Amino acid sequence: MKAYLFDLDGTVGETLPLCIAAFQAAIEPLVGRKVSAGEIAGTFGPSEEGTIMALVPQHFDEGLSAYVAHYTRLHPEMCPRPFAGIPQLIGQLRGAGKIVAMVTGKGPLSGAVTFRQFGLESAFDEVVYGIPEGPSKPQGIARVLERFALAPQDAVYIGDMPGDVTIAHAQGLKAYAAAWADSADLQALKAAGPEALFTSVADCARYIAQQEGL
Repeated sequence: MKAYLFDLDGTVGETLPLCIAAFQAAIEPLVGRKVSAGEIAGTFGPSEEGTIMALVPQHFDEGLSAYVAHYTRLHPEMCPRPFAGIPQLIGQLRGAGKIVAMVTGKGPLSGAVTFRQFGLESAFDEVVYGIPEGPSKPQGIARVLERFALAPQDAVYIGDMPGDVTIAHAQGLKAYAAAWADSADLQALKAAGPEALFTSVADCARYIAQQEGL
């Protein structure tokens, strides 16, 4: 492989609970009721702007500002660091001359907070964020391939959701399933048919090292 493309939430760090908590803290005062995790997760696909637009469109600016503030405040407590082994895996890949990119549905506002918190501001050769209008990972993958003049078969996408596997395959990439987050659905990931599935970052790193002869 010439390039490794990573998802962010649930793959690089256990940030999904953080997202839910920050959305609840931001949205509930605006709507005057409890908002369930399921209700919030049902809007995922677009960036955080899309979630705010779906749940509190009449308070968009206030809701988005509050979300970013709560996300920033809660991050050090709820998710202080990436999954163990992720910085080393990225370093291993870059040291071997591989292109390492991020293609995430997360928006740039919260994404920048997470990169700072994790100390990964310069870890990726390219970062493609999500957009408010809807899911955009296929376009993000295509953008990375175009920028680095890559054929799809020269790249692999690493993500924690069955949809990540499906999207990668639809774009012609291999897919490695990251099943190391507490939120990972192992059976659903297996059913999606990834080329490889890992329940730890260490296993993923070992597999890549064997495949690449590192």
